[in-house]
Amino acid sequence: MFSRTISYLFKKITMDLSYILNELGEERENYFNAIAPPIVQSSNFSFRNVADFRKALSDEYEAILYSRGNNPTVDILRKKLAALDGAEDALVFGSGIASISIPLLALLNQGDHVISVAKPYSWTIKLFERLLPKFGITTTFVDGTKTENFEKAIQANTKLIYLESPNTFTYELQDLTAVAALAKSKGLLTMIDNSYCSPINQKPYTMGIDLVAQSATKFIGGHSDVVAGVVTGSKAIIKKIFDAEFLNIGGNISPMNAWLLIRGLRTLPLRLQRSCDSTKKVIAYLDTHPKIERVIFPFHKDFPQLELAKKQMHDAGGLFSMVLKVNTLEEVEKFCNSLKHFFLAVSWGGHESLVIPSAVSIKPNEFDVSNPTHRLIRIYVGLEDPDYLIADLKQALEK
Repeated sequence: MFSRTISYLFKKITMDLSYILNELGEERENYFNAIAPPIVQSSNFSFRNVADFRKALSDEYEAILYSRGNNPTVDILRKKLAALDGAEDALVFGSGIASISIPLLALLNQGDHVISVAKPYSWTIKLFERLLPKFGITTTFVDGTKTENFEKAIQANTKLIYLESPNTFTYELQDLTAVAALAKSKGLLTMIDNSYCSPINQKPYTMGIDLVAQSATKFIGGHSDVVAGVVTGSKAIIKKIFDAEFLNIGGNISPMNAWLLIRGLRTLPLRLQRSCDSTKKVIAYLDTHPKIERVIFPFHKDFPQLELAKKQMHDAGGLFSMVLKVNTLEEVEKFCNSLKHFFLAVSWGGHESLVIPSAVSIKPNEFDVSNPTHRLIRIYVGLEDPDYLIADLKQALEK
């Protein structure tokens, strides 16, 4: 699996995608041949005899016993999400950050060391800097654009390399095949946050990455009505996570939310393609506008890692950033406040277009016009007509 080429992979997943999204895991003869699977809204499940009960208690990973562990609706979703990543199994959590935190707590021990890519998701930074040190686990952050930086940071107690490719503000990439090969040669685990790409546009597990996490709130759900996370990997690692920290912490997803994610999967390729196509049109407009200093996007002609992006990503999603050519914080805010059809909000991957200025996370008196990051605007292009969105951007830029 590690040696498969990217081109072969995408041909295969295209061939199998319809089966995964519409049929895999759905034993319709067991529920009245209903097209949509049932929401098994039960916390508890009974057994015919003591022997069956005893067997289920001995290994909850293989049994339907209690919905904190397994649930029939969630089980359908797990099968689909694992298959989409080309992995053996999946666990689904109540949030994206839970899909990162719980596996790391399961796999790391006191005294272990982690190497993390610089600038991961903000709550992942808090995990590495605030939570894990309570258990004697340390982290070194490195510039992941160069694989040798990971090798230089390896210590005697290093256990895991953590990646996020691309990240979700400035979109730096890591060479996933190279990092995976390095980790395997040193006996280290690898984990990645694949939220930007989704399983449609990037499949790190097939490139040798051990664990692939993502916020299912984003593209998987697709309707901004559910919060969830998923991690995929080998059965051995997933079972290790399940048997201890997953059951003990109780960060599982509800059957209703699992059903919403199954619904979201039905249209995932169509929604993602629409967003990708519209994004390219929006960026083409912004490239010509005098108020835009720079567009940052993995598939942009000026992106410094464009060739790597093309090598390991099928496409880039609807998330990109731009740097405004302005002199004051007031101008940044005026642009954002003048938008009529983009919501000022976090997240991405839903039907609606969103905008978030990086300046929202700094105090007004700390604004530095010479710092491009302070003038950076992150945009998510949803499912609206691209001309509709371009017209909105145009009128806001004019103000």
